[in-house]
Amino acid sequence: MQLADLIQLAVSAAAVAAMVGLAALATRGRGAPVLDEAAARRWLADEFPDARIGGLWIAADGLGAVARSGETALVLSRMGDGYVARAIAWDAAARAGVKDGRVALPLGDFAAPRAVLALGAWPPRDLAA
Repeated sequence: MQLADLIQLAVSAAAVAAMVGLAALATRGRGAPVLDEAAARRWLADEFPDARIGGLWIAADGLGAVARSGETALVLSRMGDGYVARAIAWDAAARAGVKDGRVALPLGDFAAPRAVLALGAWPPRDLAA
C-alpha cells in the first residue's frame, strides 16, 4: 500500500466515525414529560374518548397513571417519548401486587406486557371493590 492509500483510508475512517457519532447524538430523544392530573386526563381523553373516569391515580414519579372507568382500568405508562395507553379489567388491576413501592399491572399485550408504576398503596381502598 502506498502512503496516499493509507492517508485516504485514515481520513475515510475518521469521517465514518464522525458520522456515527453525530447519528448517535441526533437520535437521543427526550422522554415524555411527567404527568400531572390535567395531562393525564388529556391523554386519557385522547385515547379513550367515551370513557367516564371515576377515579385517577398518578404515579409518584409522574411516569404513569391509572384511572377507573366502570369495570375497566385505564392505564398510562411512559414508553419512549410518549405514553402507552391500555384498558384492562379493573379486577386484574386491583389484584396487582405492590413490590418495593411499585405496582406491576398486567396489560396482556405483546408490545407492552406490563406497566410498572410507582403507586405505593394499591389498590385504593375507596374503589378496590
